[in-house]
Amino acid sequence: MTTSGPYVHGYSQRESLRLGDQATTLAELLHHDQRYPEGSLVLEAGCGVGAQTVFLAGNNPDVSFVSVDISPVSLKQAQSAVQSAGFGNVRFQQADIFHLPFADNTFDAVFVCFVLEHLSEPLKALAELKRVVKPGKTITAIEGDHGSAYFYPDSAFARRAIQCLVDLQSAGGGDALIGRRLYPLLAGAGFENVAVSPRVVYVDSSRPQWVEGFTKNTFTAMVEGVQEQVIASGMMDSAGWKQAVADLYRAAEADGVFNYTFFKATGVKPA
Repeated sequence: MTTSGPYVHGYSQRESLRLGDQATTLAELLHHDQRYPEGSLVLEAGCGVGAQTVFLAGNNPDVSFVSVDISPVSLKQAQSAVQSAGFGNVRFQQADIFHLPFADNTFDAVFVCFVLEHLSEPLKALAELKRVVKPGKTITAIEGDHGSAYFYPDSAFARRAIQCLVDLQSAGGGDALIGRRLYPLLAGAGFENVAVSPRVVYVDSSRPQWVEGFTKNTFTAMVEGVQEQVIASGMMDSAGWKQAVADLYRAAEADGVFNYTFFKATGVKPA
């Protein structure tokens, strides 16, 4: 992940697996409309371990992608994932999203997913992305918003745990609530025709794949991943944390419900 500070979720193998589960579960919801004209050159900024890259490349076989990230370890994993999937239309390169090694007006489109939330200066990053995309061409940005999470049965412990995640990300310079800010951010960066499409994840037991893929393996696993940081900082004690995680898993039971909203925004660089 391209960041200006620490990636709050860490770089463990468990986190890599979680990102893969998340991407697979959300692929249709987030990417069904992500198609580019044949022959396009597209920049994916902050590709991380390639969880989104494989869907971009697979859905657009006649498009060339340049996928960049600041972490050489993540880039190696991303390259392996794309190669394993059998796609040859992606070139990987180490780069900082704030100082991209590309000339002005290089790309036909820019794609950035789950990256801006980790940046202390997302507007600065968007300005750099606008620099490298051609006039009249598009940017697509996708982000979540932890404030959009609600569930049944409700739990004050679970809500507190989610707030701890929001606070940890904020302390690191990021914003776990950035989904709601995409419109003003893209407009503030000078993109035109900005449009935001909320992508709602609704999960109940009639959708068992979503129960496993999202409620358990994406969201609750993400919360569980910051346990050590939360307890070490004194934000919650171990008993309260254990109850919070149990209550989140409770929402994955037969009568449980979980809801979360992602936001997908597009904008156009002025001609």
